[in-house]
Parts: sequence; C-alpha cells; structure tokens
Amino acid sequence: MKGADNEHENSAETLLQSGQAWNGQHIEHYPAGKPEITVMKMTIPAHSELPWHTHPIPNTAYILSGSLTIEDKASGETKTFNAGEAFNESIDIAHRGFTTDQPAELIIFYAGVAGMDLSIPLPGEEAEY
Repeated sequence: MKGADNEHENSAETLLQSGQAWNGQHIEHYPAGKPEITVMKMTIPAHSELPWHTHPIPNTAYILSGSLTIEDKASGETKTFNAGEAFNESIDIAHRGFTTDQPAELIIFYAGVAGMDLSIPLPGEEAEY
C-alpha cells in the first residue's frame, strides 16, 4: 500500500543464483557445524595480486567498483568480473585474484561454520587478509 509520504515501489534484482563456482565446479554441500555467515568488504589496489589460496567453504563475491580477474592455479584459466557482477568462488581449488589498471572493491559473503578459516594460503604464500 502506498501512502502519501511513501510513493515508491520496492524492486529486487537477482545478481547471482547458481550452484556452481565461476570455473564450473559444482558446490556439493555446506560445511557441517554451527552456521556462521561472514560478510567482508575488500579493497585491492591497482596492479596487485592476491596470494594463491583456497576456500574451504562456499562464498560469493560482488564487485562494487573496478574489475577483478580470478586465475585458477592448476589450469591457468582466468575470468574477469567487473563492477555490478557477482560470482561464486571455487572450493578447495587453488586460485588468486588480481587487478590491472584500476583498484577493485568487493563484498564477499562466506557461508561457513564457527571456527572455520575463510581462506587458506598455499604453502609459502602469505595470508589473503
């Protein structure tokens, strides 16, 4: 019901609905344990790369500004996501993100369990955050 002081209509847009990661990997299940949702805002400077890492849990990123390229370590496959796009990250598959001429700002949603790491660096790599 619209009121005199509230003459707008709500709108909704599904940004991503998928059971697969950006590289086609199927998300098989959520981790067992006490559910814990984490929402993180990350800013990555221009001409930067994140360390190689894996995620043990499902997570989705939404690009607020700039662009981010995700690279699969084993295959070398890459895919670039731009502002306004969302993607599911791979689970237990080594990858990294990198920027080119502009910084990237993103929101990441992690569907984990209490006490579980969000990101695990590969041996010899620094932590992602």
